[in-house]
Amino acid sequence: MASDIHPLLAEVDSGLLRSLLDDHCGDPHALLGAHAMRTRAGKGLCVRAYHPDARRAELLVSGKALEMEPVERGLFAVFVPGARHAELDYTIRFTFSDGAEHTRQDPYRFMPTLGDVDLHLAGEGRHLRLYEKMGAHLRTVDGVDGVSFSVWAPNARRVSLIGNFNNWDGRLYPMRLMGASGIWELFVPGLGRGELYKYEIMTHDGRLRIKSDPFAFAMELRPKTGSVIWGLPRHDWGDGDWMAERARRDLRHGPMSIYEVHLGSWMRSPDEGNRWLSYRELAPRLVDHLKSHGFNFLELMPVAEHAFDPSWGYQVTGYFSPTCRYGTPEDLCFLIDTLHRNGIGVIVDWVPGHFPKDDFSLRYFDGTALYEHADPRQGEHQDWGTLIFNYGRNEVRNYLLSNALYWLDCFHIDGLRVDAVASMIYLDYSRGPGQWVPNQYGGKENLEALSFLREFNTEVYAHFPGAFTVAEESTSFAGVTRPVHLGGLGFGFKWDMGWMNDTLRYFHKDPVHRRYHHNDLTFGMLYQYSENFILPLSHDEVAQGKGSLYDKMPGDHWQRLANLRTLYAYLFTHPGKKLLFMGAEFGQGREWNFDTSLDWHEAGEPERAGLQRFVRDLGQLYRQEPALWAQELEPTGFHWIDCNDADTGVVSYVRWGEGRDLLVVLNLTPVVRQGYRIGAPRPSWYRELINSDAAVYGGSNVGNGGGVHTRTRPMHGHPFSLELTLPPIGALILRAD
Repeated sequence: MASDIHPLLAEVDSGLLRSLLDDHCGDPHALLGAHAMRTRAGKGLCVRAYHPDARRAELLVSGKALEMEPVERGLFAVFVPGARHAELDYTIRFTFSDGAEHTRQDPYRFMPTLGDVDLHLAGEGRHLRLYEKMGAHLRTVDGVDGVSFSVWAPNARRVSLIGNFNNWDGRLYPMRLMGASGIWELFVPGLGRGELYKYEIMTHDGRLRIKSDPFAFAMELRPKTGSVIWGLPRHDWGDGDWMAERARRDLRHGPMSIYEVHLGSWMRSPDEGNRWLSYRELAPRLVDHLKSHGFNFLELMPVAEHAFDPSWGYQVTGYFSPTCRYGTPEDLCFLIDTLHRNGIGVIVDWVPGHFPKDDFSLRYFDGTALYEHADPRQGEHQDWGTLIFNYGRNEVRNYLLSNALYWLDCFHIDGLRVDAVASMIYLDYSRGPGQWVPNQYGGKENLEALSFLREFNTEVYAHFPGAFTVAEESTSFAGVTRPVHLGGLGFGFKWDMGWMNDTLRYFHKDPVHRRYHHNDLTFGMLYQYSENFILPLSHDEVAQGKGSLYDKMPGDHWQRLANLRTLYAYLFTHPGKKLLFMGAEFGQGREWNFDTSLDWHEAGEPERAGLQRFVRDLGQLYRQEPALWAQELEPTGFHWIDCNDADTGVVSYVRWGEGRDLLVVLNLTPVVRQGYRIGAPRPSWYRELINSDAAVYGGSNVGNGGGVHTRTRPMHGHPFSLELTLPPIGALILRAD
């Protein structure tokens, strides 16, 4: 049998040869490329190349064409006497039966672009900058420009790179399996930015799966699903002052006013087929809008690539790919850079809780439940039809951790708002008996997810000074914003969903019934200091049949806008950071629709223009008055004057900070109240800074002539008091001058 082996295959393992010819080779570099060999002619290199459809192959080296011998079907080889690896620079020319030719540089002549340390850290789940290694990277190897590819598929029999460059033929560029790591690697010379690619994966049972790259840095626009060779974004940042100041800042004791935006529906171009605006077109418009309204943070609903528009970006199919709907990754950098240069921070919604079942993406990636749990009781969200990450697997944790740090590192994101935290930390989330698997102690907490969240927060705060994290967590789970070293989850802030639900439930009531629901308005202060809260009036409350905030308000058009003004005054004067979803600032009438622009024409209506002016003045006042934020984490920063007057529907309170105080009075009924007396903490002239019923805001202009003096008459436990005229469905904000 030995005499039947071609001399140029004499040192090749027969099993390896057979695996290549049978299309399931896991180590093509051991066979293909240039290999040292000794023959009767002396030392040299044996170069082997494979193309199953070729009839002829030539080695092009030093201006010569050396005929390669066909040694097996599609496998060609030639011996180059005296050649050494460091000196042999060659290409291969294949000729086909129709006379067509194809010349390529040889991917199998290069050493791996991943080192042992990379593989070790990835296996431990501790390679926090894995995005610098995995995926498709533009590199120069041995003086040759090309692209290195790497992908994790530990249970695959074979992984191949496919794209336009090889006619999407999985037989041509099989990748190399890097030992026990489960990572496959290949460097392909001659490729460049913009090329499309995917991975063809042969599963353990011989089926083929075509997958996008989990680490792709760019992707095609849906419904196409190709990954795009791009590399890490290249942008000349000009936000150095912002980043330096950010590292010194403590947002917990500063103002945070957040404007939440879905980029695809904030503003469109109606004269051009209602098209999306690009990141670069949006940049100056958003800056002007945010600055005029006093917002100092922009929160973007997910900007990672997603195939399903109605998911609003929360069903991510490209975790490392900024959506191409609005431009390139560099265009997104431009948007963020522009905001930073104008003193505006950027928060991005991040979705590590689940991923969609789209078969081109993470689902059953290598033919097994790789990123998700195999057991649907652990691995599937029944409500959303999505899959749950397996947080107990080192490589999955590493994937998500490196993704979080990628956004902070490469895009200068200031904050990550983690979506659906409750669904991550509870095994029985939205499940009935028998539909979930208890943890090792018999409990319902997802211990692996809790560990992951603690690790995530620890790494964010350790590596990116001034950056912060936010939990969208809807339960009373304790310690969400408590530091990890004190037993908490370590988030910087938590959305106060309870405040949002209670407050909107109260405002939805007809004023005649509000006396019976007064507790909804005041209950939040009972737990206010248990976490670092953000008060959200978010997209969740103005979609999916819930109507707009304007829709939720009772009464006629005037009363609805008056209710909105009072609601916003309560939002901005209540302890906690502020979040307002786009369109709320002018009281958009219809429910938010992700597929079209906001109704900006409504903002020009006189009454709604008044509301928008009120939001502008309120936003500017919030930024200027330390009493509204300097001590909001301590009980000393807030004091009820009277929270018990349910019958008249009036609440009053004081906000303290940096030696100044503001007095807030809300009249939540349409009745003008003359001579309404409340306690005051000090003798002073109380200037009326904001009256939501002012005519310039669209109100009836009932007020106190700009301010009022205290009287030496005790009230509400204070030695002084004020007699006020309270406007109907109105808010007064007064400052002791």
